[in-house]
Amino acid sequence: MMSTTHEKQLLAAAVAGDEQALEQVLHSVQDMVFNLSLRMLGTIPDAEDAAQEILIKVMTHLSSFRGDSALSTWVYRIAVNHLTSCQKGMFKDHPLSFEEYGADILSDRAHGLPDLSGGVDRALLARELKLSCTCVMLQCLDAPSRAVYILGTMFGLDSRTAAQILGTTPQAYRQNLSRTRKKMAAFLGAYCGLGGGPCRCADRVDYAVASHRIDPQDPGFCALHPASPQATVHTGAMEELDALSQVFADLPHYRSPQQVSDWVHQLVRSKSFRTAVNGQGGDA
Repeated sequence: MMSTTHEKQLLAAAVAGDEQALEQVLHSVQDMVFNLSLRMLGTIPDAEDAAQEILIKVMTHLSSFRGDSALSTWVYRIAVNHLTSCQKGMFKDHPLSFEEYGADILSDRAHGLPDLSGGVDRALLARELKLSCTCVMLQCLDAPSRAVYILGTMFGLDSRTAAQILGTTPQAYRQNLSRTRKKMAAFLGAYCGLGGGPCRCADRVDYAVASHRIDPQDPGFCALHPASPQATVHTGAMEELDALSQVFADLPHYRSPQQVSDWVHQLVRSKSFRTAVNGQGGDA
């Protein structure tokens, strides 16, 4: 993230109609928007679509940002509001529960299948499945609980900042986070191999290919570029985590795909840019 002084200068220029300043502002938040969208929605295509929709909201509401919080907090608030009320996406059409996911793991569907790797390195495909499964597992939580868990456990936001984003109190946020962590830890302990459960990603590669969960010719998660370490640093102390939740620490923070960057570049040169300059709307 940029320095406070630089941020203020860019914001003022962007609101005044400077295309390059607006593009820099959007580029500065696009990775965090994409990563939050990916964890909230579970698939890369859905995350790309949602990230673009959120960035439009950021752009068209930019003049309403008063600097009462960090820009990142304000953007997170817009993003969380959008994602918790999102009415489209694969898991909106096909909801998932811990019970259903656990039953699938315990079934014998993964046994007796031929090698479906297509000559692709099986270790890479197991990694792809692990990253995909981590995002899919989050879909077993309802959207508000998912947002709480992601902000607290995966993004490491302090309770004051997270409560501000979610429109609640720090105490209520901590209580919700504790309940959600216990629910996720129970599932991980019962089913995930990293927690002592029976599921092993390497043993389920062929089943994942057969059920179209991963594509050996298009390993989307492994193709994403991890963000630099500096890009994943958040203000505030990481709250104490239960050991099992560390399984999510292996899911990197990614750079948003190139098509999102290209789309931002085109966006600020479109008719929508004039809407941003006019500052229509309020806090989303």
